Parts: sequence; structure tokens; C-alpha cells
Amino acid sequence: MKKFYRLSGAALFDSANIVLLSLLGLLSVIPFLHVLAKSISDNAFVDAGKIGFWPKGFDLSSYSYVLFESSFFRSFGVTVFVTVFGTLAGLLITVLAAYPLSKPQFKGGKYILLLYIFSMLFYGGIVPSYMLMKELHLIDTVWAMIIPLLVVPFNLLVVKTFFEQVPEGLEEAAKMEGASNWRVLFSIILPISTPVLATIGLFYAVGYWNNYFHPLLFISKPELKPLQLYLMEMITSTSENIGRMSVEAAMQISTEGVRSATIIVSIVPVLIVYPFLQKYFVKGLTIGSVKG
Repeated sequence: MKKFYRLSGAALFDSANIVLLSLLGLLSVIPFLHVLAKSISDNAFVDAGKIGFWPKGFDLSSYSYVLFESSFFRSFGVTVFVTVFGTLAGLLITVLAAYPLSKPQFKGGKYILLLYIFSMLFYGGIVPSYMLMKELHLIDTVWAMIIPLLVVPFNLLVVKTFFEQVPEGLEEAAKMEGASNWRVLFSIILPISTPVLATIGLFYAVGYWNNYFHPLLFISKPELKPLQLYLMEMITSTSENIGRMSVEAAMQISTEGVRSATIIVSIVPVLIVYPFLQKYFVKGLTIGSVKG
């Protein structure tokens, strides 16, 4: 009888979790569906506020307005370069920093780790950051968008914790065969670290892709503006740009529709990449966060 009650309690707990998580997932999807519906609906229905979660009067003029601006693909290319190069460089530097810090015999490792933790808790401020970039002659360069996010202390701590859980016997066996520390890292450790590297790589990629704060501070040249800054300017200046159009052209464009289209355009690339990394995502986080 007790076993039956235990099974009933477990089934009830699972059912409650399913209902709760389904509601939370629905709450996350509903705003996206609303924005998507507005982006592909006829501007008359959008301006009248009659769009819920299903489009009315299918119309892609908002996407045409966003995508076929001359500066869109230039900004898209800048963002792709910053995201790809920044993610690869961030992963490399994070791995090279986390590996020695994961070794108890590394002298001074605790003090170096404290510096990373301190930088995670405290921020110098906007003015010092701008002065530093100016002194390094990085204003109006792509490096001003890459360097500030190159090492994220949280990502480093996750990778460090993962490396600490790798059996020492693997490294000792490789070193007995004459392998150097570099060979051990790149030939032994990294191949078995795919889950955590994929997870941290996704964190870096999303961070670079969505970053508009640093470009807003450090970039003024139009040819170097990334996609997020371009989209932000698109959203804030849509009404003004539409006002400059001819009456016939302006009638085909909705301010809210354009804003919704810009939001969809900015998140679609992340939605495309995420499914390929999803199988590593949860595993990488759980493995890398067991120990502190």
C-alpha cells in the first residue's frame, strides 16, 4: 500500500511539473507569436491593433523594408564576423586560462582566480572603459566590439570546474608516453570536453550577437555598425523614415510591423543555431557546475 502511495505521489509530482513547465513555455512563446503575427500582417490591421496571435492579411512589406535597406547586409556581415571570431577567440582564451587554474599545483592560481571573480562582481564604469579603448586606439574598430567580451568570468569558472572533474589518470598516462602539456590539452582534454565547450560557445555567440551596448559606446562609423545597432536605429527612426516616403509607399508600411520584423530578423539566426547545440546544452551546464 505504501508503495502505491509513493507511486501516486511521484506521478502527481510529475504531472504538476509538466503542467507548470508547459504554462511557463506557453508564456514564453505567446509574445513571440504576437510579434511574428504583426510582422507578417497587413499594415491596416496592425495599426488598428487587431492582431493577436494569428496574422491577418498576409504581407511581407515590413521584411522588405528591413532587409533591402542598403546598410542591412553590411551590418549583418559585421555582426557575423564579430560573432564568429569573438566566439572562437573567447573559447580559446577561456580554455587556456581555465586549464592551468584547474590544477591545484598551479602556483598563484587562487589569486589569479580572485581577480576574475572580482571583475565579475565589480565593473569600472562606462567612462573608464571608453578612456581605455581610446588609449588603445580601438575606437571605431571591430576590436572594440570583440575585446570587452573576450573573457567572461562565469564561462571560465564553468570550464575550470569541468576540467577539474576529468580523471587525472588520463593526463598521467599521456605524460608517461612523453606528451607535453599542450598535447595533453588539445589531444586528450578538449576532445572529451565537447559538451561544455558547445555550451560556452553558445553563450559567447549569443552575447556577441545581441551586443549593442559596446558598439553604441565605441562605434560611430556607419560601415562598422553591427546588426543590433542597425536594428536599434531602425526601430527608433522608423516613423521618421516612413514620413519621408511618398504617400503610396508609406501606406504599405506599418511602424509597428517594421519594429516587429526587426525583432524577428535579429533572433532568427540564434533560433537556427540553437537546435544543433541543444543536446550539449544541459549536459555541459550540469557537468560544469557540480563542484565550486
